[in-house]
Amino acid sequence: MQFVDYVTIRVKAGHGGRGCVSFRREKYVPRGGPNGGDGGRGGHVILRATAQLNTLLDLRYQREYVAKHGEHGMGKNMHGRDAEDVVIPVPVGTIAKDEGTGEVLADLDEEGKEVLVAKGGRGGLGNQHFATPVRQAPRFAQGGEEGEERRLIIELKLLADVGLIGQPNAGKSTLISVISSARPKIADYSFTTLVPNLGVVKRDSMRSFVVADIPGLIEGAHKGAGLGFQFLRHVERTSMLLHLVDISVTAHGDPVEALQKIDKELRLYSEDLVKKPQTVVATKLDAADRERLDRLTGYCNDEKIQVFAISAVTGEGVETLITYVGRALEGLVKHEKLSQN
Repeated sequence: MQFVDYVTIRVKAGHGGRGCVSFRREKYVPRGGPNGGDGGRGGHVILRATAQLNTLLDLRYQREYVAKHGEHGMGKNMHGRDAEDVVIPVPVGTIAKDEGTGEVLADLDEEGKEVLVAKGGRGGLGNQHFATPVRQAPRFAQGGEEGEERRLIIELKLLADVGLIGQPNAGKSTLISVISSARPKIADYSFTTLVPNLGVVKRDSMRSFVVADIPGLIEGAHKGAGLGFQFLRHVERTSMLLHLVDISVTAHGDPVEALQKIDKELRLYSEDLVKKPQTVVATKLDAADRERLDRLTGYCNDEKIQVFAISAVTGEGVETLITYVGRALEGLVKHEKLSQN
């Protein structure tokens, strides 16, 4: 299935029905009076989060959602029927913004959460509402209100506890395939991962957590270079980041520079990203260049950054890393609860 995480759509609510101008006309009732019914409400347009979806693909193929108008009022005090609402299902983690103002209308981060994005017009009142002792036979009624219309930006931000970041071919896909049941594409060339991958890590000794493999970032990603810019938004929701750095003999460039370049891209995209707890993971330990490993480890120790060396191929250091991440997440949850209290 194609992964789509950004679309623009047009939504238009229905107009309210007109109120009716009518008078009671029955035999032996010469002064029946007005009995025009009210118009029905126009249909709303609603976004609703569902766990059954994980992409905005459906919205890419249907860009317009228009609700029906309310029925007009009728005689004999009969009100027009309200129009049905149009409900648009979206994945959990979807954010809706007004394209014109940039205002965030809702963050649908829970199953079943919904937001009214276009309000249906109110139905007009029938002439019975305008009768007074002075004006006993009003020959007018209200027209229905127009429904709202707007263009929306629909953005999907994956919900994950841990984000795996790093340059292309740093070993993110291999790691997530080892620690979870996710099966991303793995190869020995750059940009094998074209969409974010999610994996659930389960261990008996700790609560499970969700890991997101974010496609490779390169220098200039915040300006649109490479693939990373398309997916940086998914890092924003994570509780902590694992920054993978290739320290194998086949890796190019200085490992510390590789680390600093990605951190710079995170900062340029959003200052909030660099404030997240970050742990450095030296990957491909089974084919390590010891000089590269020592340089990266020394830099992290000087900067007070937690660092782990692992080999996803042999499994060396992987369980130690997972245990650390699980405990760190539990600590973050406790800290968040204390802050709320």
